[in-house]
Amino acid sequence: MATAIEEVKKALKAKGKAILGLDRTIKGLKLGRLEKVYLTSNCQKDMKEAIKYYAKLSKAKVVQLKIPNDELGIICKKPFAISVLSITKGA
Repeated sequence: MATAIEEVKKALKAKGKAILGLDRTIKGLKLGRLEKVYLTSNCQKDMKEAIKYYAKLSKAKVVQLKIPNDELGIICKKPFAISVLSITKGA
């Protein structure tokens, strides 16, 4: 079984499959377009609660990563920290 980090890397390679950021993730959850949401180890508590609430409503899986947000930013090849990354359905 693939680790969460490997799943994230695979989603980043597939064009249009990964969504970065809280606002876009919550919008995707409200519209029922997401299948998984990854949260970093140091994601803020209020962000986690909001994501978990909307994920429960849309039946999306929430995965807690064991890496901090700055490390996820490096994995995503971005010059900033990323706390929330989500995967779209069937894209």
